[in-house]
Amino acid sequence: MSKNLFDQFAKQFFETFLSPLGEVRTNFEVPGEPKFIDIWFTPRNQPSINTESLGILAEIATLPCLLEPFRNQPNPFEVRSCLSKLFHVQADLQRQLKRQQQTLSESELPQLWIITPSASEDLLSMFGATLSEDWLEGVYFLPKALKTAFIAINKLPRTPETLWLRILGKGVIQQQAVEEVIGFNPNDPRRSRILKLLATWKISMEASAIIEEEERELIMTLSQAYLEWEQETQRRGIEQGMQLGQRQVVENLLKARFGELDEELASIIEPMLELPPDEYAALLLQLSREELLRRFS
Repeated sequence: MSKNLFDQFAKQFFETFLSPLGEVRTNFEVPGEPKFIDIWFTPRNQPSINTESLGILAEIATLPCLLEPFRNQPNPFEVRSCLSKLFHVQADLQRQLKRQQQTLSESELPQLWIITPSASEDLLSMFGATLSEDWLEGVYFLPKALKTAFIAINKLPRTPETLWLRILGKGVIQQQAVEEVIGFNPNDPRRSRILKLLATWKISMEASAIIEEEERELIMTLSQAYLEWEQETQRRGIEQGMQLGQRQVVENLLKARFGELDEELASIIEPMLELPPDEYAALLLQLSREELLRRFS
């Protein structure tokens, strides 16, 4: 149960944060094979957000890639399965380009990122994975021709650049990442997005018939994120309620003065609501229909 819920969270996480950078497809079927890639990402030329806010997650997303997040360290068989998916995708892409009489350089081929809470020395050694001087501690690349890297979350430095990967970690590492997110400015859209995902993850675990010890610890870690999300949701609900209430006041005043709320009058409600309530109330009572339309259209 824990693994399935983590898979769901991880897919929602990448879909939420990588969508502004390109196309995100979850459970992407490997062409011609009964296998599925957790997350298949294709970047767009002009991202719709400032990529610096996503740290190394944005660096990962500069090329087409397969993302395979694990809740626990993968075993060698699972790693080979990921590699098999990568090779099938690369081969299918090259076949498509050949039919179109196009070519793709080695550097443009899709990359595989295996994201794991930890990676033992034995696992890294078995696949020839080593650190790169061009990347942070914790990112281990397999031999160049394999286009694959392990991201060992427990080895990543605790910096803003790694936050969006550490949130996928375990234990203290994940707890620290959650605390960092909670410390964001309440108006930061990234804060509300991740708090919502974390809260959903917590609720899903609590709804399980059987809760394992590891899940109990994770629920404790996510409890503060849930409380923050709940408070933010309540605050937004109150603000939206106030806005709806003010809109209702304006609509009622317009109807009282002019008998009905036609399309022209309805179009000036939003501009009027940008004024303080005492100002728009006075104008509604003093100005004629034509004067209101001239002023707010």
